Amino acid sequence: MNINLNLDKYKLLRYNFFEWRYQLDFIHKILLSLFFACITGLLAQIRVYLPNSPVPITGQVFGVFLVGILLGKWGGVSQLIYTGLGVTGIPWFAGLNSGFAYLFGPTGGYLIGFILAASFLGYFSDKYVKLRRFLPMLALMTITTFILIYIPGLIVLYIWMGSSIGIIELIMIGMAPYIAVDIIKAVIAAFIAKGITPKRSFIKEFSI
Repeated sequence: MNINLNLDKYKLLRYNFFEWRYQLDFIHKILLSLFFACITGLLAQIRVYLPNSPVPITGQVFGVFLVGILLGKWGGVSQLIYTGLGVTGIPWFAGLNSGFAYLFGPTGGYLIGFILAASFLGYFSDKYVKLRRFLPMLALMTITTFILIYIPGLIVLYIWMGSSIGIIELIMIGMAPYIAVDIIKAVIAAFIAKGITPKRSFIKEFSI
């Protein structure tokens, strides 16, 4: 009985959070997006450099997944704030870097991808209740990783390297070493998303 009661309370709590988040006014949504931009900045400092690649493994992709789920389409706004403030001088890119030139460095395209990925994931997870389960979430996160993060990342990396390498070499440098880790991140994030998202519509317009 207590277990069922606690489970019901938890379901109500997560429903209330998402309903509250959706109904916030513009200013509070910006502030919430800024808060999660700060979280992204912290996760960016978790980094591991691999041999023969200028692109480190960081905690940002995991953060992008969770921001998209928690903030909906405002997850993209959060990543836009993160990138915009980092470009203007706040040192919260990986390695405590900042500046406009960072966008044209080896990891600049991935930052652009983070904005696209969080927007895409947030939109679909908010709009379709049936997607808020493990396998659909994992599928969405896989799509965001391989298309919306890797492609912009590889394009900018290719330009940064002077267009002097082939496609296969580019993939081996900027994508292949990270696939396994990003899949693990997606699996963990999908499990978390399954647990924290309401399984019924929290506004009338977003039906199953």
